[in-house]
Amino acid sequence: MLLSHNFTLPNTLLPALSREQFAQVFVAGLADLAGLNSRSVENPHWVVEVTFGPERSPTEVGQLCIQALAAARRPQLDSPASLPYILALGGTKTTPATSNAPDSLQPGDWGVDVVETLEPEGFLAGIQWESLSATKAPDEVFKLELRVAADG
Repeated sequence: MLLSHNFTLPNTLLPALSREQFAQVFVAGLADLAGLNSRSVENPHWVVEVTFGPERSPTEVGQLCIQALAAARRPQLDSPASLPYILALGGTKTTPATSNAPDSLQPGDWGVDVVETLEPEGFLAGIQWESLSATKAPDEVFKLELRVAADG
């Protein structure tokens, strides 16, 4: 599973994460979970690879990923006035690969856009999520949402 990062929050709410910081969230945040491994990747779009065995579903791993990001972000919140959302928008690649590079998404692989936003509905509308996800079978796509709570 390859993860990308979309950050649409004001920097006054939470600081933007560099690629290295974003990758470290998952390398550290998923390290203690059996059967999960994470590493940063060299790709213009994808930032992190999370590998897992058949005992976990892609949706479960997506949920663990947004929980890890929320746990990393929670201490950075100054005020509960505007609590951000984290989305995980996952789907399997069903079209031919655009690159043979080792860190690119290949057919059958899961790509997950991890989104930090204040307005999940607006973000989803902006990328036309409904029409994008409608072209996939239910077991080839997932949408997860978590609101980051200041109190944990």
